[in-house]
Amino acid sequence: MTPTTTAGLLLTVLALAAPARAACPPTGWDEAALLRLRAAKFELPDAPAREALARALPDCLADPRPQWRDELAFEALSSWMRAGKLPPAVLEVLRVDLLRRLTADDPGGFGRPFAALALAEVARVDRLKPFLVPTARGAVLAAAVTYTAGVRDYRGFDPAQGWRHGVAHGADLLLQLALNPALGRDALEAIVAAVASQVAPAGEHFYVYGESERLARPVYYAAQRGLLDAAWWSAWLAALVAPAPLTGWEDAFKTQAGLARRHNTQAFVQVLYVMVREGGNEAQQQRLLPGLQAALKVLP
Repeated sequence: MTPTTTAGLLLTVLALAAPARAACPPTGWDEAALLRLRAAKFELPDAPAREALARALPDCLADPRPQWRDELAFEALSSWMRAGKLPPAVLEVLRVDLLRRLTADDPGGFGRPFAALALAEVARVDRLKPFLVPTARGAVLAAAVTYTAGVRDYRGFDPAQGWRHGVAHGADLLLQLALNPALGRDALEAIVAAVASQVAPAGEHFYVYGESERLARPVYYAAQRGLLDAAWWSAWLAALVAPAPLTGWEDAFKTQAGLARRHNTQAFVQVLYVMVREGGNEAQQQRLLPGLQAALKVLP
């Protein structure tokens, strides 16, 4: 991307971002209209209307009503981004907006996780059809690592309120970045470190909503890049299954926190082992299986 193109894009972004943010529902839309749009698979031929709605929908990502944030706001944004129906200028508006939301006040606990999930879709577009300059991509990486490592709200699904799932959504964002060939070894190490920080969080929380599987995915694909060798992965896995702060894994059976640590660590290692073993990628197996097999022997 040339400096002239970059400057033009930034000016367009500023112009698009200038209007005041809409509330949820966005101005000019109500639930019935958005449900009709969803039933039509989010087909909205009017490009300016589609782009305006895309810029407004992030406000609904923090809405306490699960249908608004998940089925309407996120699904619409994901559908348009995966279909290539949002131009780079709008994607850049979304990137900046979603990065802000990752650190914004979030009293309901919905806004940050869904901002991470929507940002994963922006990162996916950039991975498949690069549009971000390196500094912008680096900002997404830094925010993803900081957000994922900083999650302390471990609520998953609630029958009335729907999903929060902060750890899983952070892992989804890290996955898209791990897959991006524009990011190198240092980025992969940062991604994997962020995952490690959440494999077995401090306290008594047991993962029961698929978090271990979601955390394993960015690690699996980071290893598939081939930038980190078998010795590196063996050392990483050995550190991951070290019992500290327990004096030994035998102490895990004496406290609820110890049982949670054992449960979560074991779930992650087992999921990653199955992914590698069944993946059929010989190079991947050579990189990861020695460390995984050693890790499984350490865990009680």
